[in-house]
Amino acid sequence: MASVPAQRARSQPAAPARVLIVEDEPLIRSTLAEFLEQEGYEVATSPDAETALEMARDLRFDVALCDIQLPRMDGVSLLEKLLRLSPDTFVVLVTAYGTVESAVEAFKRGAHDYLMKPLILDEVAAKLRHLLAYRQLHLENQWLRRELHQQFNPSTIIGRSAAMQQVFITVRKVAASRSTVLLVGESGTGKELIARAIHYQGPDHEERFVAVNCAAIPEDLLENQLFGHRKGAYTGADRDSEGIFQHVGAGTLFLDEIGEMKPGTQAKLLRAIEQKEVLPVGASAPIQVNARILAATNKDLAREVAEGRFREDLYYRLNVVTIHLPPLRDRREDIPELVEYLLARHAASQGKPIRGVNHEAMKLLVSAPWRGNVRELDNALQRAVILGEGPLIVPGDLPPDLAPDPSVCLADDLRSAVTHFEKQHIERILREIPDKKEAAKRLGLALSSLYRKIEDLGIKLDRE
Repeated sequence: MASVPAQRARSQPAAPARVLIVEDEPLIRSTLAEFLEQEGYEVATSPDAETALEMARDLRFDVALCDIQLPRMDGVSLLEKLLRLSPDTFVVLVTAYGTVESAVEAFKRGAHDYLMKPLILDEVAAKLRHLLAYRQLHLENQWLRRELHQQFNPSTIIGRSAAMQQVFITVRKVAASRSTVLLVGESGTGKELIARAIHYQGPDHEERFVAVNCAAIPEDLLENQLFGHRKGAYTGADRDSEGIFQHVGAGTLFLDEIGEMKPGTQAKLLRAIEQKEVLPVGASAPIQVNARILAATNKDLAREVAEGRFREDLYYRLNVVTIHLPPLRDRREDIPELVEYLLARHAASQGKPIRGVNHEAMKLLVSAPWRGNVRELDNALQRAVILGEGPLIVPGDLPPDLAPDPSVCLADDLRSAVTHFEKQHIERILREIPDKKEAAKRLGLALSSLYRKIEDLGIKLDRE
């Protein structure tokens, strides 16, 4: 989705960066302007802050070089007004040796860098190149975060079923807070997608979202990644390294497969949640952290606690709000829309004119057991697009081991569908209540009617 604009941008020559020079000394101003124009920049100059602000109202500047010592309004005051007027402009303060304190104050108020007089032109050029590269990354990061915020809006996640609508309602409620949330569901049900939706709908959506799979990383390495280490903590630790808790800042740390975390790491995680502090490996003092924790598991953590494999105190800290994600087989009404979305995505990536699936293929997709949930469905459709000749996917394009769940009715005829359901329902009641007289009462049937149903529907009883 984001690759098309990026490719267009690379195919066109980049416009020269626009630089504003605010300097009251005419010789410095003209010399600097001439040099930067020779370097390929588009340059505008101003002798004072007031004129610079007027220019910034009419033109967008990538970088502004501002002398601190200006008539009437100094460079620090100009900095504040300029950033309010044009937040994407990076401001570099130019200072003499006697005004370093002012430069420090300017950094506190939002300056991005500084230059010392007398100016060395090569240093100015190097500083600008570095700053513009950083500015480009900064703007791309802002754009990506906006895209992610839009992409992971719960309203854009596919799921019209009642079960998924309840998930979305809970997501909207918990997103507004910074409480821990436990996502429970089988593998492939979209736990990370929901975690991202919570983050990007929350108050700190501009902050980082970092996902860590606790099952994929050895215990010692996981602890090091989460909490960091100090120089000399172990052989090869030749420098300090901040952990993911610090890296995330005020953002969200998503701990997937939390049930696989070892007891020692669980204890440290509990401290991070309760005390908002972590102790890097080899450190003597803890570090304050402010990450929001979202966790996910495909295990029954209450059972893991009962059997001594998961800390009870950590379980209660994580289980402030629990969101249960239904397996795909329990929300089959979502499958046609999921198929449409996933098929279009794979057809576009493969460059194939696949428009959809035929009726028989859709019946098979809707009725399959999908033990791997949406992830398995996605893989099946990717394979179908690769092998299919189109314009519609047919059953032969789907994986050969894909078979309908016997409990799912494929019939289009309403009478056949009702008969299928009736047989399933009676079989379930008889499994629960072997006594046929009691079962007939539960079903609201006369005993003779129940026997007739058993015979007409071909129901096989376990004890017969």
